[in-house]
Amino acid sequence: MELPSTKPYLVRAIWEWCCDNGFTPYIAVQVDARTIVPREFVRDGQIVLNLGPDATNKLQMGNDFVEFQARFGGVARELSVPIAQVSAIYARENGAGMAFDIDAPGALLNDTASPDAPAGVDQDEPPPTRPSGGRPNLQRVK
Repeated sequence: MELPSTKPYLVRAIWEWCCDNGFTPYIAVQVDARTIVPREFVRDGQIVLNLGPDATNKLQMGNDFVEFQARFGGVARELSVPIAQVSAIYARENGAGMAFDIDAPGALLNDTASPDAPAGVDQDEPPPTRPSGGRPNLQRVK
């Protein structure tokens, strides 16, 4: 018997930790055909989304999907991200968080006509800064 994935629980825990400590939770997503996000912000098959309370509306983080509303260029959009496609969740301010393996990616999208800024409530905000020292401090979990 295969055990259920711990991934949705870890994503929710890191999100809660970020919010409790005044950090902005971001998720990195490998976009596939089931991922409903603004395609114009997908770059190299990936998108980074701001999941902070100020950036989302009606956020639901279930065991199978992260679903919410967010504004892009002032326009409200409905988003749906399969938990299986979340490759990381981390705090924008310091990069602390967790990275995940993506199991058997199916039909990844490789749109490259997007700006460098991560997606979020409104794309007028500056892109997240990397913590000094280079890469975010992420731990890979299966």
